[in-house]
Amino acid sequence: MGRAVRRMRGYLGELIHRKRGELGDDLISGLIRASDQGEQLSEDEAASMAFILLFAGFETTVNLIGNGMLALLRNPAELARLRDAVVAGDEALLGTAVEELLRYDGPVELATWRFASEPLTLGGARVERGDPVLVVLAAADRDPARFAAPDVLDLGRADNPHLGYGHGIHYCLGAPLARLEARTALATVLRRLPDVRLAVEPGELRWRGGLIMRGLRTLPVAFTPEGDGSSPRW
Repeated sequence: MGRAVRRMRGYLGELIHRKRGELGDDLISGLIRASDQGEQLSEDEAASMAFILLFAGFETTVNLIGNGMLALLRNPAELARLRDAVVAGDEALLGTAVEELLRYDGPVELATWRFASEPLTLGGARVERGDPVLVVLAAADRDPARFAAPDVLDLGRADNPHLGYGHGIHYCLGAPLARLEARTALATVLRRLPDVRLAVEPGELRWRGGLIMRGLRTLPVAFTPEGDGSSPRW
């Protein structure tokens, strides 16, 4: 993982250096312009910003949409419920659906590392000063002491204080954008592909492993093109 991070940082640094000579209408060029106009971003800082945007602003939302779509496809009654709401223009259910999909199978399994500032006992385990502590967000979002029927997908769940975007001072700054992207993507799929369904058995799906993120490698689906009586495509 360390090697991969270093290679990515090296690639982004080279990209920013190259972009300085060929600015365009893109995000990296925007970062360079901001630096040149007085924001005082070094190339290393700009590369760090690009890395965070890629990791926190792209990977998370892609996996939210993929995981969420799979959860819907595996729960046909809830899928039909949301599809009917989208067709009827029910924005309220679309909003609670995104929150429930974040709780049910969110893209971020673990919080970033914390380190104990003093010795303590946590959950019956001794933690010494300086020890790393990993918070498993996915487990917290399935906590039966907090959520009724935690393993059930309920798109209308009202009491849903999930940790998909973190909490407190660590709450995700991009949460409003991620919500908008997920709502737009899911609504568009359900409107355009009303009979969308899995094209493989769930056990055939493959997941991308990692220390924090959880997402599908691919999500094969079948659907009938609108206005076309041909066989389903996938």
